[in-house]
Amino acid sequence: MAFVRSLLKRLPEPVRKIMLKHRELLRFAVVGGICFIATNVVNYTLKLTILNAHPVTALSVAVIIATILSYILNREWSFHTRGGRERHHEAALFFLISGIGVALNSTPLFISRYFFDLMVPNVSLVTQEVADFFSGMILGTLLAMAFRWWAFKKWVFPEANARTRTTRTGRQLRAVRDDEDLAA
Repeated sequence: MAFVRSLLKRLPEPVRKIMLKHRELLRFAVVGGICFIATNVVNYTLKLTILNAHPVTALSVAVIIATILSYILNREWSFHTRGGRERHHEAALFFLISGIGVALNSTPLFISRYFFDLMVPNVSLVTQEVADFFSGMILGTLLAMAFRWWAFKKWVFPEANARTRTTRTGRQLRAVRDDEDLAA
């Protein structure tokens, strides 16, 4: 937290205000970046080893693993002040929406591979891998991310400032509102 405060103090006032106003979106983007890296590592590990002949399956497995990581990070960090649902209901909605996200994430790769035939032997291995990366990892991820951001705020974590944190001493801390300044 001290790192974030010192970073914010170094930013120009207009940029600081924008970052504070959209801190939830920025946190969501950071979680997305972490999960994007996790997805790539798992996807290419599977794709280059045991699921070589099944790239859509490799991507789907990678996205599912990253989705579990995403739930933990989003609940505990990105949307830590939002709530409004019982935890099991929240988790069920999160994974339902994320399941739709998996389908959205895999759709561009499926189209690239099986409608446009951008795979070996129709194209070179380099062309296939570039097409896979841009369709599955870039376009698919952006499509799924936009859907998840909207759906998480609308259905999974619908109420702002609904949760409070408890300190180690048992004191309740109120949720920090988006318009409050972190410099305090």
